[in-house]
Amino acid sequence: MIPFDYSRATDARTAVATVMARPDAAFLAGGTNLVDHMKLGLASPELLVDVTRLPLDRIEELPDGGMRIGATVRNSDLAAHPLLRRRYPVLSQALLAGASGQLRNAATTAGNLLQRTRCGYFQDVTTPCNKREPGSGCAAVGGWNRHHAVLGASEHCLAVHPSDMAVAMSALDAVVIAMGAEGERRIPVREFHRLPGDTPERDTVLEHGELITAVELPPSPPGARSAYRKVRDRASFAFALISVAAVLETDGDRVRDARIAFGGVAHKPWRATRAEEALRGAAATEDAFRQAADAELGAAQLLPDNAFKVPMTRNTLAAVLRELATEERR
Repeated sequence: MIPFDYSRATDARTAVATVMARPDAAFLAGGTNLVDHMKLGLASPELLVDVTRLPLDRIEELPDGGMRIGATVRNSDLAAHPLLRRRYPVLSQALLAGASGQLRNAATTAGNLLQRTRCGYFQDVTTPCNKREPGSGCAAVGGWNRHHAVLGASEHCLAVHPSDMAVAMSALDAVVIAMGAEGERRIPVREFHRLPGDTPERDTVLEHGELITAVELPPSPPGARSAYRKVRDRASFAFALISVAAVLETDGDRVRDARIAFGGVAHKPWRATRAEEALRGAAATEDAFRQAADAELGAAQLLPDNAFKVPMTRNTLAAVLRELATEERR
């Protein structure tokens, strides 16, 4: 047992101040990722500040028709919320595709956003990993890289982000609300996670001690339809080989607007802006859907073991968009 101190926060500002004052401190909520990392020797905080008793567990409808999701709302509660299921099915589906029922009962909204990669080399302390130990190298380069990135990677890190929820939130243009020493700031979720560059140890744009307090979803456009599809090695609990979150608006047989994000292909949830641009005003056809996928995936950098991710992503995007377009015509 490695000893550590424990403190239960009574208010958010005190929690922030406590963690900011200690470089070796960390926030604790569901602990489904952090506790695993402590057991594996990947993290060794000397102080855990428990935020589960803070009033951050509410789901509220906003005046404009959007939703505000508290940071400590459990994944299972969020997935089952009637308003979310009705207005944002893509997010409910993504949550239900993530982890097991037992983990969803413990995992929180903020913790899901902050979970770290499941790259096998990152989790194996006997191998070099720039994310775990900056400057040590990346064992996935030249190693087994079936699960690794095809978009946005660098020579320093090939890992992918594991969250299903974050992919759906990216397609929904969600906003993360974080509290720091200077008060609150609002961060679009598509800018919240970072690509690796030469500092892959930094997963997000948060500074040490900043506390996520909520996530806000904008109102769903009238007539918009959405869906999430995850492709994995087995139907039970498994991380995505690739996943697609899509929000589609059509006008007759043409695409009025589309918002698309990919999972399992990059160091962060990948917002497919090139595909979206290709779809706007295009006919809602199989050919258009596949051309949009190609517009996004043309920049893919393939590794010996993961070239299959490009056709898999193309086929999955086309299937999801075809399904959503067919729903509108019924």
